[in-house]
Amino acid sequence: MDLSNLRPVEGSRHSNNFRRGRGESSGNGKTAGKGHKGQKARSGAPRIGFEGGQMPLFRRLPKRGFTNRNTKVYTIINLDALEKFEAGAEVTPQILLDAGIISKMNDGVKVLGNGELTKAVKVKANKISAAAKEKIEAVGGTVEVI
Repeated sequence: MDLSNLRPVEGSRHSNNFRRGRGESSGNGKTAGKGHKGQKARSGAPRIGFEGGQMPLFRRLPKRGFTNRNTKVYTIINLDALEKFEAGAEVTPQILLDAGIISKMNDGVKVLGNGELTKAVKVKANKISAAAKEKIEAVGGTVEVI
């Protein structure tokens, strides 16, 4: 038993799409799950993030820059990670994922030139730095951008 196997007890979770305020016999009549009185019991209750007229946190914090939705995020590996493979082996992003060298692929894999490579391998990656390409070809390996 570990945290990833925990499940709610059968019958303990209820659907959230039942009809509220339809009489006492429905099990959710009278106050319709809103308790008694108070601002949150009224119609027009404050929106999420409302702080009673005080300047809300999301307006107090500075906002700088933007996130470009067309940006590609590459998973980065260095040449020394390719030392695990045998000479002549083909190294693709899927093989790196299966071998556990990378944990997720994002938009692709980029190979950087840090570290040394002593075996000739066939590297297929989405991006390869000039230094990495030079070192791979220097030991007799090949590089292909996919």
